Amino acid sequence: MSAKATTSATFEQDVLNADGPVLVDFWAEWCGPCRMVGPILDEIQSENSDKITVLKLNVDENPDLAMKYQITSIPAMKVFQGGEVQTTIIGAKPKFALEKDLAAFIG
Repeated sequence: MSAKATTSATFEQDVLNADGPVLVDFWAEWCGPCRMVGPILDEIQSENSDKITVLKLNVDENPDLAMKYQITSIPAMKVFQGGEVQTTIIGAKPKFALEKDLAAFIG
């Protein structure tokens, strides 16, 4: 199962009004580290689909949300719960490091 995309049009429904935690991967097509972390996030999603939802947001196609959430470098991942940002992860990391950062949500 790979992470689904969200956009400015669907963000409120997909993320802010979601039941449970949602990790949003702020990425861009041209970003090499973003492409490296994508498959890792897909694995985390498929192994923890009952605990967390992983969505991708293309910052080039949705600059309003990138600005609103102060995305200054990518990849950047933010975990939302109850409509609020709970944690922020910056940069590509190996799976074990991402799982450690997400332990409060997938532990």
